[in-house]
Amino acid sequence: MFGGQVAAPINSPHLRRSGSRAVVSDLGAELGNGVENSYVHPLEINGSKNASIPLVTAAIVPSPTLLWRFKVLLFLLWGFICGKTGWQSVMRMSADLRDLFLYEAFLYYNPLLLVTTMVWLWGINLWVFSRSNINYAKIFDLDQNHLTHREIWKCATWMTIIVPTSMTAYLYLYSNGEVSLAASQPVLLYFAVVMLLIFPFDIFYFSSRYYLLRALWRIVLPLQAITFSDFFLADILTSMAKVFSDIERSVCRMVHRQVATIAWFEADSVCGSHSVAIPLVLVLPYLFRFFQCLRQYRDIGERSALLNALKYSTAVPVIFLSALKYHVLPESWTNFYRPLWLLSSVLNSLYSFYWDVARDWDFSSFARMFKFNKSHLYSHLLHGRTWVYFWVIGSNLILRCTWTYKLSAHLRNNYLTVFTIAALEIFRRFQWIFFRVENEWNKINFRPNMQLSMNDPSDDEVKLLSSSAGYNV
Repeated sequence: MFGGQVAAPINSPHLRRSGSRAVVSDLGAELGNGVENSYVHPLEINGSKNASIPLVTAAIVPSPTLLWRFKVLLFLLWGFICGKTGWQSVMRMSADLRDLFLYEAFLYYNPLLLVTTMVWLWGINLWVFSRSNINYAKIFDLDQNHLTHREIWKCATWMTIIVPTSMTAYLYLYSNGEVSLAASQPVLLYFAVVMLLIFPFDIFYFSSRYYLLRALWRIVLPLQAITFSDFFLADILTSMAKVFSDIERSVCRMVHRQVATIAWFEADSVCGSHSVAIPLVLVLPYLFRFFQCLRQYRDIGERSALLNALKYSTAVPVIFLSALKYHVLPESWTNFYRPLWLLSSVLNSLYSFYWDVARDWDFSSFARMFKFNKSHLYSHLLHGRTWVYFWVIGSNLILRCTWTYKLSAHLRNNYLTVFTIAALEIFRRFQWIFFRVENEWNKINFRPNMQLSMNDPSDDEVKLLSSSAGYNV
């Protein structure tokens, strides 16, 4: 666990001056223990300035396991303190105010909690890719300074610490009557996040931040050829439409100085639940992907790009028909608009499910799962574990259907239920990433050689192998 007393190695630059000979031997092998830090002091002996005596020092370095356990202990202690402080602060409020205030606090902080969850899961994605020999840096056209899964997890750890700490401070200050200080907590947190993203100096993963901001700019304005990383990130943004909607409502209240107040609870207020901005923000990620598909069709001319654009367009009526509930008569909603909303929701869910399975993952032929004898040619992640395919297909269908709940403004009264469904959608996207990236890796490296390595392929197999290598996301 700790380093022992050893002499410095013979090749240490601290042992001798330039041109002098070594005065000690390497004792590391004899002592059988590593050294982390050692040094020597040059001394004048018998009038000689070139003589030096190595001083053996004790280098006490905690083992990585001990450090990890200490960090986990501190993290658990921090979590306990935040949880206890937050619970006591909430219980100190009156019962009438408690639910309203929790709803408001949840609105400010649940978007950042969902983003934190996505960052954790993205780190797991990268970890699995690295262990499966999938060169994700090549797929996403990343430079050599790209973040590894360890660095992603480090960022997620800090996010996990900072966001709940700010939320605990918000609850504590409000419950103790410090309303103005409480209102400043989410404002400071959002400001810090924005400044961290756009900070122009070469610190805190500057190249990665620049890469992210540049990709977001290309998504908003698809004025150039669409790359795989562009529409991959845009697809992830569609799963975070609820996050952007809540951020818009939070920023609206900050701008209108409605934080830590109940003025915004009026449904028809500028930041209320009937605001026209809610469906507009919800639909933006789908419009970005829609225009990306049109740009792809213009550049490549693939008909599948138009079919993909049609898929994203099916989300528009789901969002706006739901918002109409607050702007039409109850009879009109029940008899006409609600059936249309249900029909558009089913169409969007089934179309999106089909595209995930048949195009994004290229599971169009079940022969890939059950007929191919050489399944390792097709899956670097699963290696023939067919039960995972059953799970991912079944769970994707279920979560595609529940996802419409989140897109519907008139079903967003229970914030805990909506948060759970939004988190499940992020988990669905986490699963989706594995198979989408694997499919792209197979297109880049293996499909040209698959047909040569298989003997007497069936008609279904030939059809699968000859499918287009275009980006069908």
